[in-house]
Amino acid sequence: MRLSQLISALSHDSLPAGEDPEITGVTQDSRQVTPGKVFVACTGGAADGHAFIARAVEAGAAAVVGERKQRAAGVPYIRVANSRRALGLLSAAWFGFPSRSLVLIGVTGTDGKTTTVSLIFHILRKAGFRAGMIGTVGAVIDGEELDTGFHVTTPDAPALQDYLARMAGSGLTHCVMEVTSHGLAQQRVAGCDFDFAAVTNITHEHLDYHGTFETYRAVKAGLFSGLGSAAPKEAVRERAAVLNADDPSFAYLRSQTPVKVVTYSRRGAADFSAKDIRLSADGLRMTLCLPERERPLSCNLRGAHNADNILAALAVCIGGMGIDPQTAVDAVAAMPGVPGRWEPIEMGQEFRAVVDFAHTPNSLRHTLQAAREIAGNARVIAVFGAAGLRDREKRRLMAATGIEFADMTVLTAEDPRTESLGDILEEMAAGARSRGGVEGKNFFREPDRGGALRFAVRSARKGDVVIACGKGHEQSMCFGEVEYPWDDRQAMRAVLAERLGAAGPELPQLPTSLSMKEKS
Repeated sequence: MRLSQLISALSHDSLPAGEDPEITGVTQDSRQVTPGKVFVACTGGAADGHAFIARAVEAGAAAVVGERKQRAAGVPYIRVANSRRALGLLSAAWFGFPSRSLVLIGVTGTDGKTTTVSLIFHILRKAGFRAGMIGTVGAVIDGEELDTGFHVTTPDAPALQDYLARMAGSGLTHCVMEVTSHGLAQQRVAGCDFDFAAVTNITHEHLDYHGTFETYRAVKAGLFSGLGSAAPKEAVRERAAVLNADDPSFAYLRSQTPVKVVTYSRRGAADFSAKDIRLSADGLRMTLCLPERERPLSCNLRGAHNADNILAALAVCIGGMGIDPQTAVDAVAAMPGVPGRWEPIEMGQEFRAVVDFAHTPNSLRHTLQAAREIAGNARVIAVFGAAGLRDREKRRLMAATGIEFADMTVLTAEDPRTESLGDILEEMAAGARSRGGVEGKNFFREPDRGGALRFAVRSARKGDVVIACGKGHEQSMCFGEVEYPWDDRQAMRAVLAERLGAAGPELPQLPTSLSMKEKS
């Protein structure tokens, strides 16, 4: 592809005469530049890409795209208003705009995205569509599961377009993907033509990045406003947005949506709703109120909050795409659990052990409420932390939520990154005390996550629910700038095996584990 062909995606002026090199790819990482690639100098991350232009040219970049008024010695320099948006559009153009060959469904929201995406994916497959999926747990392309990277939900633009191109090239017809606020704000989905979009909820999260709740909400709204300008597709008769009528964002998102709106609600009137919701340790039962008639549902998902995720998925598939209602309901009933989302860990113990991804105040509240329903008169013991270099207000809120809904809370590490773990735990302890928590009685601090899980499991009695929150499916934990191997599920099995005196996996070791050994 010639540079002139590639940058036509930017609606950019023509290049100077004689400067139209052959292009071999697009990247924003100067370390990945090879001869013939276009280097896009992005701003707003840990480093300013413009500082690496000379390195990119030296490595063989055929052209440079950036925001600053400058030159790139010896190669064309294309100046744009937003280099991150340019990266998304150029990546889409390089791969032939693959989303235009797929029915593309985006799911955004603070909590519940992964479960909702998984539900939609299973419904599509049950309905006979060849579908792919991109989300927190990974990407699924034609039966192959791919890791999308550490702590990443929406991949960067080149990787995302590569996944979509692989789906289209494999003959898939549909793709459902999680769309985060970071992915929207950083233009990772620029060049993606969405046909259907759904929101789970918009609550307190990522304010360290977005600044205010209003900005966070406006970024989410971009997924819905963009439905009106997406390229037309033969396979899509009418685009639709699925909105949560129970969420405070409903009226605002509706005002920003230029296409058909389908609503869902667990509490009131909507196109899709539910009643008679019943919870158990084995799953969720309810009566679905669908547009044509009521249908019973029994499924493997736990917690009343999953009724919202189910309704969102059904609204997309039935209300938006016209899939047969019974087919969709049967797919939900047959769907297994989602990795790291209320995942039971069984080693023969007399109490329940669970790993869940809940990492926001809202999701933690829902998860602990579900644990309370299951525990009955027994206790709920919660283990969780709060990430470093992220929303600081959330730390106090998370700890306060633990005090309110759990009988015993163990505060511990969760990706402290370059922050002091001790300082993070002190902020959380202050939040616990503000809600009446008493350290050493109903809340405890244990910096080592393995030690925290061990303490919780050793404290459990028959019938209790021990739940580790915040890491879920993730396979690493970040201390400083290093990702250390870590899996809450493996760690939970390891400490359960210790208590039971049974064979089990080794407990993963973290930098905090050394201090634990010294204590013992």
